[in-house]
Amino acid sequence: MRAALRRSNHQFHQTLQPLNPAVVTPSRPDSHSRTMRDDPDPPFLSERRSQSKPGCPARTPDIEKKYVHRIYDAIAPHFSSTRFAKWPKVAAFLKSLPRGCLVLDAGCGNGKYLGLNPECCFIGCDISPPLIRICADKDHEVLVADAVNLPYRTGFGDAAISIAVLHHLSTEGRRRRAIEELVRVVKRGGLVLITVWAVEQEDKSLVSKWTPLVDKFAEEWIGPGSPRCRSPSSLSLESIPEMDSAASTENLALGEGLGGFGGGKGGKDQQEYFVPWHLPYHRAEIGGTSRGALESGLAKRDEKKRAVVYNRYYHVFEEGELERLVSDMDNVAVVDRFFDKSNWCIILEKTG
Repeated sequence: MRAALRRSNHQFHQTLQPLNPAVVTPSRPDSHSRTMRDDPDPPFLSERRSQSKPGCPARTPDIEKKYVHRIYDAIAPHFSSTRFAKWPKVAAFLKSLPRGCLVLDAGCGNGKYLGLNPECCFIGCDISPPLIRICADKDHEVLVADAVNLPYRTGFGDAAISIAVLHHLSTEGRRRRAIEELVRVVKRGGLVLITVWAVEQEDKSLVSKWTPLVDKFAEEWIGPGSPRCRSPSSLSLESIPEMDSAASTENLALGEGLGGFGGGKGGKDQQEYFVPWHLPYHRAEIGGTSRGALESGLAKRDEKKRAVVYNRYYHVFEEGELERLVSDMDNVAVVDRFFDKSNWCIILEKTG
């Protein structure tokens, strides 16, 4: 069996070019940026390079560019150092896959799940070039790509995972599009595992440290395909002040500006938050990324914790929300759904 696996792995790697971390672009790609040599194309890469149009789910809203992409680029080394433990349910899913399976990790972060099952072949992608560099340094097969516009051929893989990714997408259309992309790239009969943060957090004290999005953040969702806003803010994105987890209740009071997002701090209907990341001073590049973030207002200092604080955007999912996103997809079936470690999880099978 292992001899057959070695042959399978050899054949797979013959289709790939060696990783070259130096070619990872430091800037955010318009479509896709690769860590593999460009000639020839690995057979799992798609020839399509779609361009995002205004109102299209593939067009990245400013709130994600600023409070997801830029944040993870800034905190990548520290974030990676804290991400080493594997979730048992994710590990069990990957270990259950038959030998020789080709598995995509879309939003692979520092690559902690890549190669977890030595009998399968893994490839990964993430929107953050610094995180992809970390993966490439570990000799993983990775590239920079957007979860809502994956650069892979239709039906190339046997399974795909999306671990703690969809909650960083700010509109329902983009969340649905990301699931459609995961389903598209697997074969008929292929499995897709998705996990997202849940509204129903087991540790309620954590939620008290999050900043609910308020009236003045409404403009970041204005535009075709975005959640409806009843009374949009006049503030531009760059004029929005940062708030930390210790902000006063006056500053956190929720208004009626975000349709469907109300309910007050910790209210049952609240699903949009800023979640702080504390980057210790000794890990912060005060002369580089962190200094620029502090000067621009993207981050702030917390002298008590001696850390630079970044706010990350999250849409936390309520029970049944993942199922609703796939309810009108005629080519998938829900194999399993479960709640694990304050996450909602779903396993899909591609049926057509």
